[in-house]
Amino acid sequence: MELTYYGANSWSIGIGGQRILVDPWLVGSLVFAGLPWLFEGKRPQALLLEDSDLILLSQGLADHAHKPTLQVLNKSTPVVGSANAARVARALGFESVNELLPGEKFSLDNRVEVRALTGAPIGPTRENAYLLKDLTTGHTLYYEPHGFPPETVKEFAPVDVAINPVVNLELPLAGPIINGRGSALKLAQWLRPQVMLPTAAGGDIHYSGALASLLQTKGSIDELRSCLAREKLATEVLEPEPGCPLALDLTAPAG
Repeated sequence: MELTYYGANSWSIGIGGQRILVDPWLVGSLVFAGLPWLFEGKRPQALLLEDSDLILLSQGLADHAHKPTLQVLNKSTPVVGSANAARVARALGFESVNELLPGEKFSLDNRVEVRALTGAPIGPTRENAYLLKDLTTGHTLYYEPHGFPPETVKEFAPVDVAINPVVNLELPLAGPIINGRGSALKLAQWLRPQVMLPTAAGGDIHYSGALASLLQTKGSIDELRSCLAREKLATEVLEPEPGCPLALDLTAPAG
């Protein structure tokens, strides 16, 4: 399994001989509701748009289904997404959009199984998390970018790789909008991954605006590593260098 982290929530995952582009924000700025004065994220430069076998979208929000990036991607690439993300992809002209509800599955060339799981609560709805399974090796990967795993994920343990935030991003009075500090240890206890990779708060990105100035970061990778050691959990926390492929040397799945 090989992964490349592009910062924020964006990943490229090589699994089962397939390349899956996850929640891509690779070009342009990140703005919510057309209000850059409220929140804007900027990359120092656009990133290379590589060919992918699948685009996987966990949420319909701009930092997951980023319209400027999706607009320049190949519209014949199949898309799998939550209900909200699927609506964004269809509106942008993607030819094959597969909306998955929690519990539903999608097969990518009979090499990778994509299973939708319950994800983060966004307003009145829940978005998606995903469990990817390499059908050639049996290796599995869990992905959820906001840090809100339901207890039902226990039934899929053990997984080999978990991508989850490890810090909290909090707004005064509102509490965490990214709940990594509160969920990463719990997720490691539930899923017992060989490797955990942090997401949501990394990369060479500059944020500005009224909302960005209020965000507070709590927790750290070192804090999580200390907690894992105290609980005698063997999960290794790796911090990928943005833009650099990371090949994972995973042991064979149990059974």
